[in-house]
Amino acid sequence: MPDWAQTAYDDYAKRFPPELKVEIKTVKTEPRGSKTIETLHAAERERIVQAIPRSARTVVLDERGTALTTVALAGRLRHWQLEGDDVALVIGGPDGLEPAFRQAAQERIRLSDLTLPHAFARVLLIEQLYRAWSVNAGHPYHRE
Repeated sequence: MPDWAQTAYDDYAKRFPPELKVEIKTVKTEPRGSKTIETLHAAERERIVQAIPRSARTVVLDERGTALTTVALAGRLRHWQLEGDDVALVIGGPDGLEPAFRQAAQERIRLSDLTLPHAFARVLLIEQLYRAWSVNAGHPYHRE
């Protein structure tokens, strides 16, 4: 991850209150070589599944997922908090996520209609989660 992206991520992550713990887990991308896309996806899926707690709600970020406004994301965040389960928000690798894994997720949301580099997606996601939290907390960060 480029330094700028890690710095931006860290800046937003430290803003969350203790009761809303944000943790990032990075899985290694499968080296391409002469492997098929199916092989790459399967290897990445295995790493992702190992990184997600068994009881966590899996939410994948996908360009075909549900578009949310910031206020709608705040509603989703509030719902997830009330449910009390951990939530794993999954950003795929350069070849996206395995179609079966995408379909098996409890939710599919999209950050943009544009295809975003992984570093941008990570920063955009953490900023939007912080913004959603600020909406729910009545914090002045978000203005409409």
